[in-house]
Amino acid sequence: MERLCGPERPFWEANLTFHADRPDLPECFQLTVLSWLPCICLWAASPLYLLYLKRNNRGYIMMSIVNRLKTAFGLLLWIVCWADLFYTIHQRKEFSPPPVYYVTPLVLGMTMLLATFLIQLERLRGVQSSGVLFIFWFLSVLCAIVPFRSKILQASSQVSSNAFQLTTFYLYFGLIVCELILCCFNEKPPLFSSVVTDPNPCPENTAGFLSTITFWWFTRMAIKGYKKPLEAKDLWSLNQRDSSKNMVPKLLLEWDRELAKAKRYSLGQYWSILFKLPEEGEVLLSSRKAPSRQPSFMRALVKAFGPYFLIGSAFKLLQDVITFVNPQLLRMLISFIKQKGVPDWWGYALAFLMFFTAVLQTLILHQHFQYCFVTGMNVRTAIIGAIYRKVLPLPEQSALVHRGEVVNLMSVDAQRFMDLTTFLNMLWSAPIQIMLALYFLWQNLGPSVLAGVAVMILLIPLNAFIAMKTRAFQVEQMQYKDERIKLMNEILNGIKVLKLYAWEKSFIQKVLAIRQKELNVLRKTAILGALSTMAWTSAPFMVALTTFAVYVTVDENNVLDAEKAFVSLSLFNILRFPLNMLPQVISSLVQASVSLKRIQSFLSHNELDPESVDKKGPGTEFAVTVINGMFTWDRQDPPVLHSINMMVPQGSLLAVVGHVGCGKSSLISALLGEMEKTEGDVSVRGSVAYVPQQAWIQNASLRDNILFGKALDECKYRSVLEACALTPDLEVLPGGDMTEIGEKGINLSGGQRQRVSLARALYSDADVYLLDDPLSAVDSHVAKHIFDNLIGPEGALKGKTRILVTHGITFLPQVHNIMVMVEGRVSEMGSYQELLKQNGAFAEFLRNYTLEDIIEEDEANGKAEEEELFPEDALSNHTDIVASEPTINEAKRSFLRQISIISADGEGMRCRSVKRSSCSQRKHMEAQEKKKPQEVDKLIQAETAETGKVKVTVYLEYAKAVGLVLSVVICLLYGCQSAAAIGANVWLSDWTNDAATNRTQERVNMRVGVYAALGIAQGILVMISSLTLYMGNVGAARKLHFNLVTNKLHTPQSFYDTTPIGRIINRFSKDVYVIDEALPATVLMFLGTFFVSLSTLIVIVSSTPIFAVVVVPLIFVYIFVQRFYVATSRQLKRLESVSRSPIYSHFSETITGSSVIRAYGRESAFVRMSDSKVDDNQKSYYRVLWLGVRIEFIGNCIVLFAALFAVTGKESLSPGLVGLSVSYALQVHYERLARCMSKNDKQISAPWEIQDKKPPPDWPTQGNVQFKDYSVRYREGLDLVLKNLSISVTGGEKIGIVGRTGAGKSSMTLCLFDCELTGLYYQSEPQLCFTPRAQEPVLFSGTLRMNLDPFDAYSDEEVWKVLQHAHLHKFVSNQPAQLLLECAEGGENLSMGQRQLVCLARALLRKSRILILDEATASIDLETDDLIQSTIRTQFEECTVFTIAHRLNTIMDYTRVLVLDKGKIAEFDTPTNLLSKRGIFYGMAKDAGLV
Repeated sequence: MERLCGPERPFWEANLTFHADRPDLPECFQLTVLSWLPCICLWAASPLYLLYLKRNNRGYIMMSIVNRLKTAFGLLLWIVCWADLFYTIHQRKEFSPPPVYYVTPLVLGMTMLLATFLIQLERLRGVQSSGVLFIFWFLSVLCAIVPFRSKILQASSQVSSNAFQLTTFYLYFGLIVCELILCCFNEKPPLFSSVVTDPNPCPENTAGFLSTITFWWFTRMAIKGYKKPLEAKDLWSLNQRDSSKNMVPKLLLEWDRELAKAKRYSLGQYWSILFKLPEEGEVLLSSRKAPSRQPSFMRALVKAFGPYFLIGSAFKLLQDVITFVNPQLLRMLISFIKQKGVPDWWGYALAFLMFFTAVLQTLILHQHFQYCFVTGMNVRTAIIGAIYRKVLPLPEQSALVHRGEVVNLMSVDAQRFMDLTTFLNMLWSAPIQIMLALYFLWQNLGPSVLAGVAVMILLIPLNAFIAMKTRAFQVEQMQYKDERIKLMNEILNGIKVLKLYAWEKSFIQKVLAIRQKELNVLRKTAILGALSTMAWTSAPFMVALTTFAVYVTVDENNVLDAEKAFVSLSLFNILRFPLNMLPQVISSLVQASVSLKRIQSFLSHNELDPESVDKKGPGTEFAVTVINGMFTWDRQDPPVLHSINMMVPQGSLLAVVGHVGCGKSSLISALLGEMEKTEGDVSVRGSVAYVPQQAWIQNASLRDNILFGKALDECKYRSVLEACALTPDLEVLPGGDMTEIGEKGINLSGGQRQRVSLARALYSDADVYLLDDPLSAVDSHVAKHIFDNLIGPEGALKGKTRILVTHGITFLPQVHNIMVMVEGRVSEMGSYQELLKQNGAFAEFLRNYTLEDIIEEDEANGKAEEEELFPEDALSNHTDIVASEPTINEAKRSFLRQISIISADGEGMRCRSVKRSSCSQRKHMEAQEKKKPQEVDKLIQAETAETGKVKVTVYLEYAKAVGLVLSVVICLLYGCQSAAAIGANVWLSDWTNDAATNRTQERVNMRVGVYAALGIAQGILVMISSLTLYMGNVGAARKLHFNLVTNKLHTPQSFYDTTPIGRIINRFSKDVYVIDEALPATVLMFLGTFFVSLSTLIVIVSSTPIFAVVVVPLIFVYIFVQRFYVATSRQLKRLESVSRSPIYSHFSETITGSSVIRAYGRESAFVRMSDSKVDDNQKSYYRVLWLGVRIEFIGNCIVLFAALFAVTGKESLSPGLVGLSVSYALQVHYERLARCMSKNDKQISAPWEIQDKKPPPDWPTQGNVQFKDYSVRYREGLDLVLKNLSISVTGGEKIGIVGRTGAGKSSMTLCLFDCELTGLYYQSEPQLCFTPRAQEPVLFSGTLRMNLDPFDAYSDEEVWKVLQHAHLHKFVSNQPAQLLLECAEGGENLSMGQRQLVCLARALLRKSRILILDEATASIDLETDDLIQSTIRTQFEECTVFTIAHRLNTIMDYTRVLVLDKGKIAEFDTPTNLLSKRGIFYGMAKDAGLV
């Protein structure tokens, strides 16, 4: 340095810097270190920054005034620096200046040119605010302050100085200050950027550097959230880079590479075995599978998200290093307090250095958290997207697609990854922090530290044991959770059956049994958690105790003074966090590894083979061809269809008939590619439209369901409605075709749903139509209309290839070919006439069952042309005499008139009449347009989020669930534990003061003993308090879940009609997870942090009482900021919870309709819908570190004031007290306390959802049925659905109930159960009980026996007997498991007809005095139907039977028939009398061909 600066300018002068009252730095130091430091930083960062700018081009920014000024000032700075250089060269004539005067201006000038170049390059690359240049200008100003002060001091002391260089320096200083100020302003967004086009862009994208590091950009949202509760529309759009559109493909690309790699490896191993040992290889390969390598989902995640996450890791490393600066500053502060006669500015400088270090640490740490959190968010988005995309190509019957299990993958498992990423860096950061802490401790206390290390090493096996056991419990708990969610999903899907059979109790017991197992595991986990908490709380103390004890006892010369004790203690406190976090992160890692395996295993499963059906071959005369086809649902299962050979000519209509369970629907599935093809070839030419047996309806408008993503062609659309007999329904529905249809088509009758499904197929204008029994859900009149106008030879589909599965043999003479199936094989095939000529089993069947009906129908049709006995309008009203009343009853039509919505893109509620069209019937359109708009509510209300503060009652509710006494005890225990901790540290402070009086050796044993006793007492109290808290939380989890289950299963049916299942499942999955796992951990952390913060304030105030003056305003600011933030974050949490349900609802809907979605090729559209729902949910996830930065700043102020007051009170304070006070200030985490409070507020919103109103007690069922002036409505404010009903039915009567749509048929039967209706007047006589049989067959996963008799109330003999009556005896006895045959979720391993027969058997088993049948045999062939009708007549001879019927022939021999019309009794008499009256019933019978 002497050569650089010259001999008369030394590089360092200690006396000038440290031992003067007006300290200064030497000129050489100023000209070298202070001048070069910013330049070195910029030159070092520029290569990486240039590379970053090259790769990230955000667009072009127009040159603004700010940019022009920055550039101009940059060029001026270059001129100033070079003017300085030329002036020095000019001075050589007079004297020879040292080299530093040439080098420094040259370096500065070159750096200013680089900075100016970067200013322009950033503008061209669309950078609105530069962090690199901000740091450079900030460092430049910081380093120039000392020379600036020096030059002012020189001028004031009138020391001669060079006027030119003084002027250039002042110019230089002024310009860099201007550059720093200009750097704080943002540039405009780049041209054509998304920020310009987005209506509500997130300000984070355009935030400046300062705004980004302090999270100032979020302030606007915090203010808005404080003023009024936030709503979904207030949320900013999701950043483009975080959207599903970007994140999911990123992960799937890496996952596909992993799959390909695993496949290549397996093939390589296969061939290597075969080539190495040809003969033995074949034997080996035949005896075992070729070795396979599992694709690694972890590797895919790391490759996709690792690079971004590494930026956060870099911040963490920087923060770790800075963490150890403050203990060194504390050492210097205590040293300063001990020394007499040192300048006061030392102390103040140390206090401010501690403050600035703490602020820097806060900013860096929060940047690390931000990067980690965004990574976690991206991982969650990508995992949910990947799972959704995986579900679409999985077959519906796949064992994998258990809704509960997959919902858990999407909610709990994806969430685990998100939570883990926040602290994942602790895996490497914790060991680094531990090593650095031990290094500084070694310097402080020497080899005695080894004793502390030994304690830490001894704790490792304990933590390892806890982590291992936690992992095992985690796996077990997830299995129970899956089981519980799966069962809940089934219960909610079949809730109506449960309620009608009063089976709630049995199923509640089943759920609670699983829940009990789950809670047992939770209890074990709680004990481990308490052990773990004790270990990490006591670890730093045990390390400190052993270290101090060894230090003072090994050598008499070792004195434990304040400097050694409190610097060591602050290092031990730094150790506390890594020692605490490491086991937790390992435990989270363990949990995530369980989730990882589950996700990996799910994503690795085989999908449907898209090539199993050939769709691309050359066109032939045959549209559908199957040659030697053999199909199964699963490769492991035996084939379901054997030797299928069929060739369907282009444009022909093929009918597929056969008994229940013979494989008709399986054949359709095979043609769609939904089954595994084990042999043969299948080809389908052209596009496909599919109508499933159970209509799949989306939660959207009726029009959207029909268009199904296609553009609206008004003329075509009208003709489709006409063909599907939907035009009259538009008059019934309040919003016409814009009526919202609830989840699963909840507010349409079965017939309407099936017709919407048919309309969807017709509108799609496909080449091949696969129709799986579409006419079963509609009555005979509508079926005839649909066949004539749509399916038949003269229907809208003539010329198209149609394959129709049907039980309605009335239409068979009109089809081109008939295929008869028997037990999975084709038994006969040919035209109607050919099959009759063959005189086989089919011909015999036809003769027995249908010849008369067909003749009668032909006659009826002939007569109808000649005579018109009543006006046309009376008949036209019968277009939908749907007696198929499914999950929702007939009265719903009236309900709908009131509450269905007609919404366009979710905007305000408005009615919309259907547009006039030239191709529609003018008369109908006029009627439509005359309909007045009416105010209507949404059927399925959007889930609402509570607003405002979490009410005290909610906290009390949770405290009650824990137990009020227990809650108080827990708080007391935490208080005692904090008191023990303070006592130990105060005792240590007193112990260190012994050093000053040279009495260190006198009381060593006593000092160590008391210190140990206090510490051990703290450890024991921690253990007890944690265990008590965990056990209290387990108790609360049990109570809250019990309340939720019992409440939900006793809620009226109308709740389920208007609430999507996804929303209820959300309560049972995510919210119960919060109560079980998240809330206890948060409460534990909150209590711990609260008492630590409280004890800190107590210690500092007692050490330096003047601190109390500062405490009050700081606490005030703290409470203000915290409340400001919590108001916003609480609402964000609620909005997040509300926007989560649609993800699961849509997901559930997708699983149910996956075969339809695949058939129409709509996968990509559904993926986009799912992505948008996930993105909407992610918008609420502002894990804002806004609060953290502000609250920790308050904590940093506490450090500053504690140190400042220690300096001012230097004379009166002992070093021990200063050490105690400042070391306590350094360890406080107010931010963690505030976050816990906000978390508590947010998490407590979860149990809040569970508090709900209890439904009224069950109405007792009894009596010969008598209605007297009975009127009923769904709820207050709605129209009556039944009006003044008066009928009397005596025991044993058989009553048929018929009527047009909206007549109130199902409402009347539901009144008997008091399921959801409250009558104005009702009277029943003593009766045993009712047995319902709803139209939609609902089965639960479990054994067949459980489905028939969940309470085990009947013997096996009785069960077999009813199976015989229901004609299921043969099927069940052929099964290996017989009565213990496992039914899949929803009974999907049985055909639709078999499911209906099981439900019928269930009704027969109960042998009730009243039987209610709601179209019990719609999906059953005529032969079986006939047998069942005779069973009902014989087995229920003495019972009262109410039947809502489609096939009028089934009720023609009933005692009486009740005809309902608009909620009133139109006709009520014997069938014979009603026919003779020639009223409504006669018209219906005529349509059905019965008269």
